[in-house]
Amino acid sequence: MRAITRRALVVAITSWLAFPSDAGRAGSEGWTDLIGAQGLDAWRTPTGNWLVAGDARPDPERPTRLVAEPGHGVLVNGRAGRTTNLVSRQDFGDLEAHFEFLIPKGSNSGIKFETLYEIQIADSFGVAQPKASHNGGIYPRAELLPRYHYLDEGIPPRVNASRPAGQWQTLDVIFRAPRFDASGKKVENARFEKVVLNGQVIHQDVEVKTPTGHFWRLQETARGPILLQADHGPVAFRNIRVRRRD
Repeated sequence: MRAITRRALVVAITSWLAFPSDAGRAGSEGWTDLIGAQGLDAWRTPTGNWLVAGDARPDPERPTRLVAEPGHGVLVNGRAGRTTNLVSRQDFGDLEAHFEFLIPKGSNSGIKFETLYEIQIADSFGVAQPKASHNGGIYPRAELLPRYHYLDEGIPPRVNASRPAGQWQTLDVIFRAPRFDASGKKVENARFEKVVLNGQVIHQDVEVKTPTGHFWRLQETARGPILLQADHGPVAFRNIRVRRRD
């Protein structure tokens, strides 16, 4: 048997440590499935034009759109690729979460923890120096008026771990909610303790001082729902599982 090189050993150990081995796996202790056979039952109404499907793929005639295949276990944000954001019925504080998502060419979405702290989803395959607005970035603060603009650079991913548009991608997150004292004053900021995109660590112990995007002035809380962004372009999700850590 050929000897294992030091580099190969490091890569193997890093991959193993990237995220708990049972993250998001069906039947793992403590994990709550937010899709499964229930489809949209785990999400607050109204759910807009979201479709329950068996799979999703880019439309061969319109590659910037998605086609929903019959079945269940996959959520697609409508035939037009724009609809109401999905908000979970449950509120969460500290959590581990597993998501799988698929977008077509040029699309854009996001996952917001407590509806306030966004990990960006975008068609970013091949980008040499990703920014916070690219896939896996912690989205910048922004203002809507006089026209939409960023107030800072957000937090870019360490590496571009994106797969090409049209392929399923995985996102694993360990999130720590902000802390408040007895009077309601915030004493600790929210943190993304670890974010893993397609098996690569892209954030490690990152403090998030305010909410992201143009919601950065909103009141923060110790618990809140998960939001799946659906109004920026076509996106599909499957295997969404959450485990509380609080």
